[in-house]
Amino acid sequence: MASSSSSSWVMSYGLKNASDWWEDVNDSPLWQNRIFHTLSGLYGFVATIALIQLIRIELRVPEYGWTTQKVFHFLNFVVNAVRAVVFVFRRNVQRISPEIFKHILLDMPSLAFFTTYALLVLFWAEIYYQARAVSTDGLRPSFFTINAVVYAIQVSLRWFPVKNLSFVVEKTSAVMIVMWFILWWKPIPMSLILSKIFFAGVSLFAAFGFLLYGGRLFLMLQRFPVESKGRRKKLQEVGYVTTICFSCFLIRCVMMCFNAFDKAADLDVLNHPVLNFLYYLLVEILPSSLVLFILRKLPPKRGITQYHPIR
Repeated sequence: MASSSSSSWVMSYGLKNASDWWEDVNDSPLWQNRIFHTLSGLYGFVATIALIQLIRIELRVPEYGWTTQKVFHFLNFVVNAVRAVVFVFRRNVQRISPEIFKHILLDMPSLAFFTTYALLVLFWAEIYYQARAVSTDGLRPSFFTINAVVYAIQVSLRWFPVKNLSFVVEKTSAVMIVMWFILWWKPIPMSLILSKIFFAGVSLFAAFGFLLYGGRLFLMLQRFPVESKGRRKKLQEVGYVTTICFSCFLIRCVMMCFNAFDKAADLDVLNHPVLNFLYYLLVEILPSSLVLFILRKLPPKRGITQYHPIR
């Protein structure tokens, strides 16, 4: 009995110390700055890697213009560079008024991150259907209907135009803009909840997009002859990227749901730096780093068959 009560006391004491440590770190401006600057450094590192890879690809195949691979690395650079700047000035961002601009600075990199990896899924889907001799004419409109939210950023449409965007894309962009203006006009709790649930739904669609097209491409590659050149490496590449991206978008979905209904899981405040660090590390920094490492191979200089420019 004495041993049992002693163990309980030790456990409760340990939990109390852990809770005190968590609160001390969260409430400390010094630790807040350290954690946010660490996040900024990590994002800056990933942005640098993406930029270096983009330059290497451009030097290897300059004649092919803005290919899917180049756009993917460019968007990775933009997303991570913007995140790095936001976290350097995180305390200033929190004080921005009106509040709409704070939400735009915090939300737009998430949407751009979604755009970046939706582009990868689209590329896989096109390869899959082309290999099965199926027309891909209607693929982009239907795909962007599911993943429409990323095109709320009109700048991305201007820089990387996509033909035949569906009517739903325009409507979803309008919904996103309306949400931001509601937050500007009157930042009521319900509008914030709806905005976060909206992002959770977007992340869930992204996760299933990777599962669907990554899984299909993986199974198709498995049916290739064993002696096919590069078959094993491509299988591993598709399998790893599918698993990483599905997991990160699923984690984002779950975390955004908690973020919407639990103030203790709020990511848009300064006094949750540890939660911010864990969240962004798991859903953006680690996945981006791993995917960039897996897709580090440069395209061949000659005989490119599956290397299509963005139309």
